[in-house]
Amino acid sequence: MNMVKELDYVTERATVLSAFLKREVMIDFYLPTVLDDPYGLSLLLINDGQDLPVMELQQLLTGLYVDGRISPVLCVGITAGPDRKREYGVAAAADYLGRGDRAAAYTRFILEELMPFIQNRYNVPGFKDRAFAGFSLGGLSALDIVWNHPEVFSKTGVFSGSLWWRSKDQDDVTYNDDQDRIMQQQIRNGIYKPGLKFFLQCGLMDEAHDRNNNGVIDAVDDTRDIVKELLKKGYHPEDLSYLELDDGKHDVATWGKAMPVFLKWGWGR
Repeated sequence: MNMVKELDYVTERATVLSAFLKREVMIDFYLPTVLDDPYGLSLLLINDGQDLPVMELQQLLTGLYVDGRISPVLCVGITAGPDRKREYGVAAAADYLGRGDRAAAYTRFILEELMPFIQNRYNVPGFKDRAFAGFSLGGLSALDIVWNHPEVFSKTGVFSGSLWWRSKDQDDVTYNDDQDRIMQQQIRNGIYKPGLKFFLQCGLMDEAHDRNNNGVIDAVDDTRDIVKELLKKGYHPEDLSYLELDDGKHDVATWGKAMPVFLKWGWGR
């Protein structure tokens, strides 16, 4: 009984001063209290870390860990800054309104400042695997970083991702889904990167827009099209998990409902 009580998750908070972002970044760490094998710890970075207490991530992790349903994962919640719409996005290209113009700087913060900070703070000899997840625009950011840095990350989780991110206004008469959605094009024009695994979630109530009038909301179309591009690129169905929630909305409650599915997909045992 005492052993079960020792299995738990605790939280710690730190601040990282970023030269790339020119600001302080607040970080929340969710740590398992018992770790038999230091090489058995996985790492999960999560954008929009300010949403994690709302979905009660600490309690969720504790429940799954105590029940033996997930292996130990160090979760790192990265609080979004005031320039969220500039720092999140696709590093290679801003959208048609210029948003995401600081995504490259955010990527450098993750790789060159946050990752070494985590390594030094916890003195982990090496993580079993590393993943990056996020919600909405933070999900797009996580997918972009994982896609472009498979030498660092092996998994990504995208919850209601802003996969509509586009290089042209959809009201432009020349706008074309197949050419102007930035992340879909990046995957299509990229190369197959072995070892990557993708978890993508969307909800049928994420929004109401249906730009091509096909009876399917844009959020679902855009997510399904990412899956299609990944399959065409050479990934197998077992490399992908697509979760479509009938009652899913664009909110923290929905993402909290999907989070245990994601955690068991990535680190279940």
